[in-house]
Amino acid sequence: MEANFPSTGRLPAAFLTPGSSSFMDFLGAHQPEMLPRNRQLPAQGVIEAPHGTTIVAATFPGGVVLAGDRRATMGNVIAQRDIEKVFPADEYSAVGIAGTAGLAVEMVKLFQLELEHFEKVEGVSLSLEGKANRLSTMIRSNLGMAMQGLAVVPLFAGYDVDRQKGRIFSYDVTGGRSEEHGYAATGSGSLFARGALKKLFREDLTEQQATTLVVQALYDAADDDSATGGPDLARRIYPIVTVINDEGFRKLTDAEASEIVRAVHERRLQEPDGPRAALL
Repeated sequence: MEANFPSTGRLPAAFLTPGSSSFMDFLGAHQPEMLPRNRQLPAQGVIEAPHGTTIVAATFPGGVVLAGDRRATMGNVIAQRDIEKVFPADEYSAVGIAGTAGLAVEMVKLFQLELEHFEKVEGVSLSLEGKANRLSTMIRSNLGMAMQGLAVVPLFAGYDVDRQKGRIFSYDVTGGRSEEHGYAATGSGSLFARGALKKLFREDLTEQQATTLVVQALYDAADDDSATGGPDLARRIYPIVTVINDEGFRKLTDAEASEIVRAVHERRLQEPDGPRAALL
């Protein structure tokens, strides 16, 4: 919202009027045209826009890992090779985006403001369940655009400070929310990533094993889905891998991600289809 203060230096009345702790409600009341759902779209025709693809998540005792590949596509063209699809929502949660990239990034920024605004107004942070519900409302408000092909389907993960464990929430285009147990994937390569997660996930994974697991899943997704980008060793483009635990949100550095990716790649030179799960 543009700060158009009068010459007296006083804040506009909008900022001084008591109201909802929701930033979306505040924006809707004072500058509704800034909300993505209120934008006018062409009545006909297909809108070509870059799309983000595969996001994966897995829990481990004490936290959760959220990761995404780096490719954005526009039809059959690679629109961007190094897009970032995983963002912190606040200190203890993160969002991975799949769908129309521009709208998804804007939704994440609005979600970040929503959580920050609530905390400033109420003096406390939303519970992880409350954050998941707020994101569900934002996705539902984008339904009109989703019906015109501009869908946003994120994956939300965080550390629940009350339950002292990592949790994962998935969504559909209508804002329908489901809590996933153990692991989850969304985006065009999610079918293949979920297969890898299903066979390799264990309840007793260490943090290091969980980060390796999500890289393996993204590797398998890229192997079978053309819209998912695999690790690009030549350009040094690696998946975005984040860890959320009782110490908060942490994004792996390029050096840390590179170490995991290169170890996986070296093993794949011997076993191109990846690690095998036991039959029994």
